[in-house]
Amino acid sequence: MKPRFNQRIQFSLAYVLVATLVFLLLQSWLFAPRTVEIPMSKFLELLRADKVERVALTEREIRGVARPDALPTGPSGAGDRLRQWLGPGGDVRDFTVTRIPGIDEQRLVAELEQHRVEFSGKIESTFLRDLFFGWIIPLGVMVAIWMFLMRRVGGGPTQALSFGRSKHKIFDRKELKTTFADVAGVDEAKAELVEIVDFLTNPKKYQRLGGRIPKGVLLVGQPGTGKTLLARAVAGEADVPFFTLSGSEFVEMFVGVGAARVRDLFEQAKDKAPCIVFIDELDAIGKSRAGATGFVGGHDEREQTLNQLLAEMDGFDSSKGVILMAATNRPEVLDQALLRPGRFDRQIVVDKPDVRGREAILRLHARAVVLAPDVDLGVIAARTPGFAGADLANIVNEAALLAARKEKNAVGMADFEEAIDRLVAGLEKKSRVLSEKERDIVAHHEMGHALVATSVAHADPVHKVTIIPRGVAALGMTYQLPTEDRFLLTRAELDDRLAVLLGGRVAEELVYGEVSTGAHNDLERATELARLMVTKYGMSERVGLATYGERVPLFLKGTGVGGERDFSEATARAIDEEVRAMLDRTHDRVRGILTTKKSVLVAAAQELKRTETLEGERLRSALAGESPTEEIRR
Repeated sequence: MKPRFNQRIQFSLAYVLVATLVFLLLQSWLFAPRTVEIPMSKFLELLRADKVERVALTEREIRGVARPDALPTGPSGAGDRLRQWLGPGGDVRDFTVTRIPGIDEQRLVAELEQHRVEFSGKIESTFLRDLFFGWIIPLGVMVAIWMFLMRRVGGGPTQALSFGRSKHKIFDRKELKTTFADVAGVDEAKAELVEIVDFLTNPKKYQRLGGRIPKGVLLVGQPGTGKTLLARAVAGEADVPFFTLSGSEFVEMFVGVGAARVRDLFEQAKDKAPCIVFIDELDAIGKSRAGATGFVGGHDEREQTLNQLLAEMDGFDSSKGVILMAATNRPEVLDQALLRPGRFDRQIVVDKPDVRGREAILRLHARAVVLAPDVDLGVIAARTPGFAGADLANIVNEAALLAARKEKNAVGMADFEEAIDRLVAGLEKKSRVLSEKERDIVAHHEMGHALVATSVAHADPVHKVTIIPRGVAALGMTYQLPTEDRFLLTRAELDDRLAVLLGGRVAEELVYGEVSTGAHNDLERATELARLMVTKYGMSERVGLATYGERVPLFLKGTGVGGERDFSEATARAIDEEVRAMLDRTHDRVRGILTTKKSVLVAAAQELKRTETLEGERLRSALAGESPTEEIRR
């Protein structure tokens, strides 16, 4: 039975129960006899005046009916008293009297016989009262507390009884408005997924030649590259239902729940076929079983869930139109059984976009933003190498928020520049006030980087230099603008990158004759780059062409746990010596460059201290050793 049908039945039963309860309450109120309660003394007075017709004796009270001639008919004194006893309306004959403990029962019976009053005994039933107060009210309170606690922990009233039900969300055809027009910068991945759409819309085209529709498509890429967006676009283009959930939603603390949810997911997908099932963060349940429980074996909840997923992928027929899509940013930790043909037949890499892709993504997200005429999205794309689609969307949003905060009518280029700075280096720390000596050191440090970058042949052009503190520890920044995306780097280019990294440290040595702690990040990056050149890139004549590192078992990859070193102590000593020699050679080279341009370094640092930020023509003039004109100063 389908979940929606079960839910409809539950709501109908609730309505019937509520309506029945309301009806019983109304019936008991409308048809209950109208009575008035009188004191015991008044009852005895009525009895001795022969005004009582009949009574019923119970353990707690006396229920009786007064004679018709007991009702008041005029303004006499007795009538006024009876009116007070039997009610202001004068038409109520039924009354009740609360029994007083200690009254002789035989004496009361004798007096009733004396005045010829019809009387009877009645054993009072307490079943309904005991049922209501002893069972219904306590159970109702317990159910209310249970429902409240279930809602607090994130589930509905029936959540505790549906652990084995899948927690997926279903988007129908009308709800899916994402198409390939909403995706940019990943043209290769998009082209691969166009075939998936064709499989779903026209399966006979491929089956007529004996082809088989892929069962699974695995999207692999770094966070923010658009894997989930691509899956939604496929469902929107194919116009089929879209099941989506995260891998972590399968696993609970109860054993067997994850496997039950996998079965429920595939059963519902078969009922909705053709459709797409998308599992995000597949590595949450698909990690390699080789190291999940060690080398002695085991059978934990995650392994049961993975085994059930593998079995379901083997069992369902892709010709029915159910395609399983998944996404992960850690493909190296996935179990090999998931990646074999017949399960995830296609693995599509969703990489970070190049400069043209970044510009296309920026144009896509800037459609809803009012842009000023000075905005050049090509320059912004060039300034953001290595940014994913989510980062670029964040830049556009931050720029729009900055412009709105300044009450501008359009988002300008300055807002985009500020948004990039915020994302790269952090918020501007206006409260962090540097002393004059610190500002002087930071200015010479940053201009050292910039001057070396303009002096070597293979460095990226310097775009902006600033000494405005940002983020946690950045006291200044030198921004370089790559002219193109690079996928290969030569030995000369890496040497120049090392030189730029050491430029700030050498500038401090030349100007002050001592060094500060400001270069710690530069030295860390330079050491890492030099070690890669020696151990991975084969760029050291002494160490040779062999690569060196650590052997990390498959189940430990991505965990941060180190493996066994694959080289000897003598080789390790040679690597350390070669890394140090490479850094020393670069240091001497940079010192020679800045020594010949020390006057330009000092003058440019003074200009940077005055303006705090140098870019454009001002920066080019300062690095060329030219005095800025009055127009540039303004």
